[in-house]
Amino acid sequence: MIRAEQFRYVGLEVGEDSLVGHYELDGRHFAERVAFENVDTLRRPVLVAVAQLWYLLAGLSYYKAGAARGVDLGDTPVGPHGRVLFEAALRDGLGEFSYRNDLPLDDVVISGGGAVSTFQPAIDPARILIPFGGGIDSVVTVNELDHLDRSLFIVSPAAGRFAPLEATAAVTGLDVVRATRHLDAQILRGDDNFFNGHVPVTAMVTLLAALAALASGHGGVAMSNEHSASAPNLRWRGRDINHQWSKSWSAEVLLGAALKERVGDEFVVASYLRNRSELWVAQQFARAHEFHYVFRSCNRAFAQRPGDRAVNWCGVCDKCLFIDLILAPFIERAALRDIFDAEPLSDSRLDSTLRSLIGLGLEHKPFECVGDPDESSVALRFVSQLPEWADVGRLGELARLTSRDRSFAELLEPEGSSRVPAHWLR
Repeated sequence: MIRAEQFRYVGLEVGEDSLVGHYELDGRHFAERVAFENVDTLRRPVLVAVAQLWYLLAGLSYYKAGAARGVDLGDTPVGPHGRVLFEAALRDGLGEFSYRNDLPLDDVVISGGGAVSTFQPAIDPARILIPFGGGIDSVVTVNELDHLDRSLFIVSPAAGRFAPLEATAAVTGLDVVRATRHLDAQILRGDDNFFNGHVPVTAMVTLLAALAALASGHGGVAMSNEHSASAPNLRWRGRDINHQWSKSWSAEVLLGAALKERVGDEFVVASYLRNRSELWVAQQFARAHEFHYVFRSCNRAFAQRPGDRAVNWCGVCDKCLFIDLILAPFIERAALRDIFDAEPLSDSRLDSTLRSLIGLGLEHKPFECVGDPDESSVALRFVSQLPEWADVGRLGELARLTSRDRSFAELLEPEGSSRVPAHWLR
């Protein structure tokens, strides 16, 4: 396929409760619309400023179709920190896209962009909005922050809401602020001349959550990205390639700086789980029994087209195996089997996937939202020693091949940096 020459930011429309971003790829027009529910008017200047930041990152969903050599930001307000965020989102956020297409983006020339204004919105720090995906991470964040005034933020596709996500959200009993994304039909339909690949969607959702929070009286956004989200999958052409870049510590810092540039430093966007391991999250989730039979982390339940969505856990994907692995130290085997209606850990067909999760595969860690190999190795060693798993001998065989640099107890303690404000902590 031939790369495009120019990607242009044509304009952003801000309505009472919706946004429409317009883009052009070598003259071909794309538009994305986002409709909000349970928010006040989006036309206040402070909200328009945040919407403009979302508009910058949302454009990458359409930029990738042609991987243009030039990007013209036009008169879009960008600012110094916004520009750093955008450049990182293009080069690092599209890192997996670049790798899979063997298409380095180091030659992209970015032009245009204007200055930004800083606003100081009146906020209530005790009210927080929690982006909710229906998996163990956001469930734990909701439960851990129950001393604050919480609401959920859910992003749905235009094709229809995700049933397992809605069922899990209903268990929380919390109010929902919602956004529905209407991606351009050309992207959904596809084109033989388009490049395809992963985009930094979590960064886009984070900015939609910030906008929704400010438009609904919330004083902060609590994300649910763990410490291991910063671990790259591999290194390619001198650059770390991380499927979870937009969940990483570096992305959080860049997003925080770009937002501060527009709305001051009282409004907080931070990951509550930033200094926690996947194992710690699994330990906390194991105690949340009311969610065990409604939550879903299998990506096959979240296909854009409703007809493609799996009704139950598929039991064979990377994510199913990983979730089974990290919950196994804390939830009895029989109960896990009931949750999944399958048993990924005992399925010998998944040996190559398990090897990849623990860092023994022929290739890199899977391009999925899974923990780093150390976390998976520690979980596997623990599970392989449990009497109830003794009949699955290959677990012990693989466990003996793993590095013992990290211990189970160590991974249940905080690690690394965090931007979580003191009032979010108990």
